[in-house]
Amino acid sequence: MPKLPCPWSWRLSTLSSIETHFHLKSLPSFHSRLLSSSSSSSSLGVPSREHIAHLILDQKSAETALQTFQWASKLPNFTHSQSTYRALIHKLCAFRRFNTVKELLDEMPTSLGVPPEEDILVTLVQGLGRARMIRDVIKVLDLASRFNITPSLKIFNSILDVLVKEDIDLARHFYRKKMMSTGVQGDDYTFGILMKGLCLTNRIADAFKLLQLIKSSPVKPNTVIYNTLIHALCKNGKVGRARSLMNEMEDPNDVTFNVLISAYCKEENSVQALVLLEKSFTMGFVPDVITLTKVLKILCNVGHVAEAFEILERVESKGGVVDVVAYNTLIKGYCRIAKVKLGQRLLKEMEHKGCLPNADTYNILISGFCESGMLDSAMVMFNEMKTDGIGWNFVTYDTVIKGLCSTGRMEDGFKILELMEESKGGSGGRISPYNSVLYGLYKENRLEEALEFLSKMQNLFPRAVDRSLRILEFCKEGRVEDAKRVYDQMTGEGGIPSVLVYDCIICRVCLKGYMREAVELMNEMVGCGYFPVASTFNAVISGFCTQGKLGSALKLTEDMVERGCILDGGSYSPLIDAFCRIGNIQKAVMLLLQMLQKSIIPDDLTWNSVLLCLSQEREWLKSKKMLHVNSLLQWIIET
Repeated sequence: MPKLPCPWSWRLSTLSSIETHFHLKSLPSFHSRLLSSSSSSSSLGVPSREHIAHLILDQKSAETALQTFQWASKLPNFTHSQSTYRALIHKLCAFRRFNTVKELLDEMPTSLGVPPEEDILVTLVQGLGRARMIRDVIKVLDLASRFNITPSLKIFNSILDVLVKEDIDLARHFYRKKMMSTGVQGDDYTFGILMKGLCLTNRIADAFKLLQLIKSSPVKPNTVIYNTLIHALCKNGKVGRARSLMNEMEDPNDVTFNVLISAYCKEENSVQALVLLEKSFTMGFVPDVITLTKVLKILCNVGHVAEAFEILERVESKGGVVDVVAYNTLIKGYCRIAKVKLGQRLLKEMEHKGCLPNADTYNILISGFCESGMLDSAMVMFNEMKTDGIGWNFVTYDTVIKGLCSTGRMEDGFKILELMEESKGGSGGRISPYNSVLYGLYKENRLEEALEFLSKMQNLFPRAVDRSLRILEFCKEGRVEDAKRVYDQMTGEGGIPSVLVYDCIICRVCLKGYMREAVELMNEMVGCGYFPVASTFNAVISGFCTQGKLGSALKLTEDMVERGCILDGGSYSPLIDAFCRIGNIQKAVMLLLQMLQKSIIPDDLTWNSVLLCLSQEREWLKSKKMLHVNSLLQWIIET
């Protein structure tokens, strides 16, 4: 790199026509306009130093910044100033040309007749800090002394700010040795920097000591200092102590409330969050949109959606910002309590207020309609997205496919799957929509089609499909341990097994008598969103009955019914047979009556078990009125 010529030599030299042409061609067109204007129209005058400083800052490299500076120095009647030097030094620091900066600083007393101002030294400190040249940052004080400049508090603070970001201990040492020992009195900005450094490194005890030091000094702790410490306390889970510290403040501001309200929301303490929110309203503050969204979320999570809606309206009425994320949070709250229509109404309201919905808004409502079984409304929202110019994304496709397939609308589900595959992003390598199709086929007992569909997935998801097929093959061969090993490997790597895998392994472990593993697998299956059909949990019921664990079998049956599962003959038969074998005719008859009331016809084995047990249980028959027993038998026969 050629050495930068002295500034005064630039002004004294005369550019040849070739040099002039070179500079005009290499510099931006605005330079050319300025030069032509200054030479051809004296009424426009010489470009201001502010203009030249901006031009230097606009350059994309150190070389063009230097060229611009040199070009400006040759303009008639133009002289550089502290502002143009500062702009060039800022640009050179950005490209780490610190040697050139040093030459410029050394030349300034001669070229300008005055040493560099403090703002230039601050610019140098900041540039050295960005380059992480920490020793050189501290040496800026020596540089100031060379120019017979007494370093100002602004220079000390700029150095301290750089040191705090690098090493808080080094910053504290600098404050004690270079500032306090030399009689430099810090201001609120100085203490704010130190407080920030201590809090960033979680030195809470030292931060409180600093606060006491500030209180004993002529400088009183300002709101920023308090807020910094309050934020650190909240970050460390000490929200109560932070609240106490707020009570010490003379003038808490909106930041104070935002920090504390957010902290209470993180702790899911909605009561205290609302108390502080009300206090902030009373003092004339309005929460920012991030804090507001957190409050809405915590209220919606506990079902207090109406209260959340009132808070959103209050914030709007006070001129606060409410964005699409806040509205989406509230809409999701309505969907969670099965009031999707109210969420849809809120969508219309936010549009009227000028807050445009996004893909997340529609996806939340589509999911809400699907979970409420309102598939037609979900499809209306799906089509509205296209009408409103909002593109379908993966979440949209995934949600709709899951909703359609889980409710038996397989053909519609296949159509949406085809739309997804034709879209630009497709599934993006995510398997969940395909697993939803498998789940839909499983629920309709179309297992052969499900296996065929699984095989077709091989091109898209070779690893997942290969493992699934291996698990199914191991189960078919009775090699349960090998199947479980591959399953553990799949889930351990973050894979999501299909419903076919769960169904197959659960049935096989039940045959082996591993009932604890069967229940765990069924819980995992439900956790993945796959609710077992009767054939799957019937295997678990049979397994419990075989082991004589009738209480567990009954409890499982009750749980399945509570979750909306439809029992069939395979659910009742093993239980009735098991109770008959141990002579508990009362339980057996009760279950038989439940079957008949649900129009489930018992098979021959169940009838035989009950009738045989009835013929042997004379004591039980004696305890009942024969008329009642005869009526029961007659009803059974007629049924």
